Amino acid sequence: MSASLPMSVPAAGLPARVRIHEVGPRDGLQNEKMVVPVEVKADFIARLADAGLDTIEATSFVHPKWVPQLADAEALMPRLEGVDARLPVLVPNERGLDRALTLGVREIAVFGSATESFAKANLNRTVDESIAMFAPVVARAREAGLRVRGYLSMCFGDPWEGAVEIDQVVRVSRSLIDIGCDELSLGDTIGVATPGHVQALLTALNAAGVGTERIAVHFHDTYGQALANTLAALQHGVSTVDASAGGLGGCPYAKSATGNLATEDLVWMLNGLGIETGVDLGALTATSVWMAAHLGRPSPSRTVRALSGTTSPQEQ
Repeated sequence: MSASLPMSVPAAGLPARVRIHEVGPRDGLQNEKMVVPVEVKADFIARLADAGLDTIEATSFVHPKWVPQLADAEALMPRLEGVDARLPVLVPNERGLDRALTLGVREIAVFGSATESFAKANLNRTVDESIAMFAPVVARAREAGLRVRGYLSMCFGDPWEGAVEIDQVVRVSRSLIDIGCDELSLGDTIGVATPGHVQALLTALNAAGVGTERIAVHFHDTYGQALANTLAALQHGVSTVDASAGGLGGCPYAKSATGNLATEDLVWMLNGLGIETGVDLGALTATSVWMAAHLGRPSPSRTVRALSGTTSPQEQ
C-alpha cells in the first residue's frame, strides 16, 4: 500500500530521530475479546518489523488466567527468531521472568502503578509492595544482561482517585529507577493528560534526577490529546514514544481507557516535522488494515482510514 506523505516542515528544538516502541502485539492484542491465533501474531510482528519498527513488544508472561489473549507466549517466541527487531516482553514477577529467560528473551518490562487504587486492581498490592515485588525481578534480569523497562501507569489521572499529584508520580518513578530500570515509560492510562501537565511532570522528574534520555511516553487518546501530549514531550527532549499499530489496545483494568496512540498517526506527525523514525508508513498502514481484517473491524486510526479508504467503527 503506497502512502501519501505530509510536507516536511521541521520545527526547532525537537529530536532529530524518535524511537517508536511498538506495543500493538502485547498491549493491543491483550485487550481484544477474541484470542488471535499464534500464527497471526507471529506474522503481525514480522510485518511490523518489515515496516521498519525496530522495537516491538511481543507478548506478556502474565499468568494465562489474567490475560488469556497472551497465553501462547511460549509458542510465540520461537516463531520470532528471524525477526530483525528488539522484542521486549512484559513480566509481572519472578515466575514470569523464569519463563522469559528459558526462551532466551533479551529485554523485559515490569508494569507498576503511580496510584494505590490501580496497584490494588491490577496487582493486588500496594504501590510499595509492587515495587518490592519488582526489585528481585529487575535485579535478576540485570544480572542476566537483560535490559529492563519500567512501565508506570496512571501518571496523570486515575479513574478511582482522580487527578494524580506530580510529586506522587515522581516518587514512584524514582523507585523504579532506583531498583534498576533502564527506562521509564510514563503512562496516561485513561487519557486525561494535557500538554502543560506533561511538561510539568517531565521537569519534575528531571529535578529528581531522572534524565530525559531515560524517559518514554505512553499516551491514550480518550480525549483526543495523545498527539498534542506527544509533541509536548518531544519539545522537552523525549525521543522514545510508545504507540500501537492501528490504535489497538486500552487497559482491561480501567474501563474508561480507550485506545493507545496509533502508530500511523504518530508517524504521520513525525514525518511532517522532519523527524526520522525508519518506518515505512505505507507498509505499516497495510499491516494494520490486514490485522483489522483478522479482528473483524476497521482500525480506529485516522491515518489508517485516510490512507486506506476504510471507514471508522462509528460509521459501520
